[in-house]
Amino acid sequence: MKLYSAPMPAPNPRRVRMVAAEKGIVLDEVMLDLRQRDHKAPDHVARNSLGQVPVLETGDGVLISETIAICRYLDATHPEPPLFGRTPVEVATIDMWVRRVEIQIGEPVKMFWRHAHPATAALIDQHQAFGESNRAILARSMAWLEREMADGRPFLVGDALSIVDVAAVTILDFATLIGMAPVTDVPSIAAWHDRMSQRDSYRA
Repeated sequence: MKLYSAPMPAPNPRRVRMVAAEKGIVLDEVMLDLRQRDHKAPDHVARNSLGQVPVLETGDGVLISETIAICRYLDATHPEPPLFGRTPVEVATIDMWVRRVEIQIGEPVKMFWRHAHPATAALIDQHQAFGESNRAILARSMAWLEREMADGRPFLVGDALSIVDVAAVTILDFATLIGMAPVTDVPSIAAWHDRMSQRDSYRA
């Protein structure tokens, strides 16, 4: 399998690398330079009409875009350890939490990155006040997540690592990198993050 990807700090390709590492999958990774707009070049747009990374090319030549879809494929083809659940209840609960992480945490991080960070100022028309307002939105989301984690659970969904943990740690690390400092005054989340940082896949 070939993964059209991008190096750190891009959070979405990192999610795929982490899932692959957890499952012992070796991917043929083709790194694109996002600063040079490699992802908007015609050859990559032919792989993904939205001009985004990551894109997985299967052994049969099928192209799969969208990070969670790629991770689901890897989970289905390499089912151990399961990252999307085994039972219907586990699958539904993990889906629910992926959605929560992407909306409650991912959206304010994305909007801050787009509208308040200097690295994107040359790429889009920014609305700085709106961008900065996402700091407070993220802080509220982190307070909510801290309350959810206060029961001492080791992972975001129960007792086992899931795609929810991978999704959350990659976006929170990106938020930290761009200056949002999300893991502050949230001791349960900080402890979870420390546990995640000890995993080999964290360095993928």
